[in-house]
Amino acid sequence: MSNMNVRGRTAIVGVGGVGWGEAPGRSAIELLGEAAIAAVKDAGLELKDIDGLCAATSTHAFPTLSVAEYLGIRPAFFDGTNIGGSSFEMHLLQAALALEAGICNAVLICYGSNQRTAGGRLVSMSEPQWHEAPFKPRHPVTAYALAAHRHMHEYGTTREMLADIAVSARQWANKNPNAFARGPLTREDVLNARMISDPLTTRDCCLVTDGGAACVMVRADRAKDLKHKPAYVLGVGGAHSHRSITQMADLTRTVAAESGPRAFEMAGLKPSDCDLVMLYDAFTITTLLFLEDLGFCPKGEGGRFVQDGNIAPGGSLAVNTSGGGLSCVHPGMYGLFLILEAVTQIRGQAGERQLDKCDVAICHGNGGVLSSQVTALLGSEAAL
Repeated sequence: MSNMNVRGRTAIVGVGGVGWGEAPGRSAIELLGEAAIAAVKDAGLELKDIDGLCAATSTHAFPTLSVAEYLGIRPAFFDGTNIGGSSFEMHLLQAALALEAGICNAVLICYGSNQRTAGGRLVSMSEPQWHEAPFKPRHPVTAYALAAHRHMHEYGTTREMLADIAVSARQWANKNPNAFARGPLTREDVLNARMISDPLTTRDCCLVTDGGAACVMVRADRAKDLKHKPAYVLGVGGAHSHRSITQMADLTRTVAAESGPRAFEMAGLKPSDCDLVMLYDAFTITTLLFLEDLGFCPKGEGGRFVQDGNIAPGGSLAVNTSGGGLSCVHPGMYGLFLILEAVTQIRGQAGERQLDKCDVAICHGNGGVLSSQVTALLGSEAAL
């Protein structure tokens, strides 16, 4: 992928997010549709202008067929790649390639879920893994708890360090009016919360919410003439390593260590160039692992890196400024919301949580049980 001329050739020009948290009475496809229409309007386009479609959901066997029919569009390019929560970062690459090849002119990427108000629990199409099922793991938290325990064993990471990640996310969420979970949260609150799968308590786990999200991409030459400041796609890299957690070669090392360098090479950037770091925080341990595997701190140092507010407002590295999956929103497959926050920050529209400078943002998606990793780098015109 690194040899393809993708850098800066396409841009995100429209974003839409709806149903942040609870959206009673609305189905998953309705939330997706509302977000899609909002994104198209935000781009200054109409649905009839959309001729490319990428979608992945937890409720549709053939998502692009269902979404296209619901929206009344007939795309010339479509991609329903589903690798869990990182699907949407991979869709950025598929869309960029399709646009650059001239297969289509405007691609809609979209998602929706009503898992909170419909069932009050995680909605997943994930099938039980036959060699794990006899041990009755709780999907997916048991897998992430294994990774957390192994990291604690090998590197001296503590529950307090993991708790600091949740506290930092809440501090960012308190600056975001769209965040579902707001209010005070202390390290002690996290440690004393109900244990779900040792060492992860409810506060170490992401929210279970409703939500719909969408974005629109076009070629860069067209992006300059549309309503908002474009967020250019600078580089995307992907990797996946296993399906079941028992097949993960090393519980403390994800293949973000492969997807990240691919994305950085394509973009011609390095971690220190990033003004904003958006990481898929399904659990506190994922933030820690991805900070290490993407090169923001050495392996084994993630716990010490996140202490004392280092990734909170006012810290040295801005991580998950929306409040993330831990405190903002997590409707099952969260990856598209990472992109929405990055675009909002690059545009300078993030309100109280707006960074002083945001020309380069990294969005890192995770799917399965630390299985699929996709890293995308977005940037302003200044980053080209």
